[in-house]
Amino acid sequence: MEEKNQIDRLFNDMSEQVLKFIAKSESGFSEGWVPAAFIKQQLNLTKNAYPQGNKTDNKTGWFFATLARHLQDVNKVEFKKVGSRSFYKSIK
Repeated sequence: MEEKNQIDRLFNDMSEQVLKFIAKSESGFSEGWVPAAFIKQQLNLTKNAYPQGNKTDNKTGWFFATLARHLQDVNKVEFKKVGSRSFYKSIK
């Protein structure tokens, strides 16, 4: 199906852009671990996940989390959690 293939391609392209940003940002952070909060803020990846008019209506990191998980699944990023904070580093 053409639409599915196009969506898959765009999703992969978005993931690759996030990966490039992580790799570019690593030199500015201790041991190269880039905070997820920094990535989400810089790339505007905090999005509304609820329908308009829904009782709950706030921006969350679901979109970034989905892209980051994909990058983990294809072995392109490492993840670590320290307390309540999450960090990512590219796999070279």
